[in-house]
Amino acid sequence: MHNDVSQILFSAQDLDRRVREIGADITRDYADVAESEGIVLISVLRGAAIFMGDLARAIELPLEMDYMAVSSYGNGAKSSGVVRILKDLSSEITGRHVIIAEDILDSGLTLTYLMKNLASRNPASIEVATLLRKKTKAQADITCRYVGFECPDEFIVGYGLDYAERYRNLPYIGVLKPEIYQ
Repeated sequence: MHNDVSQILFSAQDLDRRVREIGADITRDYADVAESEGIVLISVLRGAAIFMGDLARAIELPLEMDYMAVSSYGNGAKSSGVVRILKDLSSEITGRHVIIAEDILDSGLTLTYLMKNLASRNPASIEVATLLRKKTKAQADITCRYVGFECPDEFIVGYGLDYAERYRNLPYIGVLKPEIYQ
């Protein structure tokens, strides 16, 4: 697997440090949230599951974790343009503070759809914590309250990010060699 990566963008140490910083920011920003409102941390499966697990441990407040599976990719390298909910939330989010833990903001298509869907359920607030924000020309205009890293417009894998369900278990984030996905 490591031989398929042309360069490491963010080491395991970089990821650990930045996720702990985001967790501290969330702890500070939500310190006054009433227990009755609560925080629901939502991960978009599968890519963001590792990020959310680490982020949840870095937040020093009571919170609930829930998961959605939302897809716009399939097995390809580019978005299919069609967004589908494959698994919905188990939690009720009405009146609660929602933080979406996203692995990467690329085109923004999936996240835009997800935010509209969740907003229709009347949460107290919705914010986005994205580990990576890719620098792309045609990205949706999405405000992310918490951004881990800006990253180049490359095909990246590791720390939950995949290509055809492979490479998620790499402890770092790296650039996948083009000959692997072309």
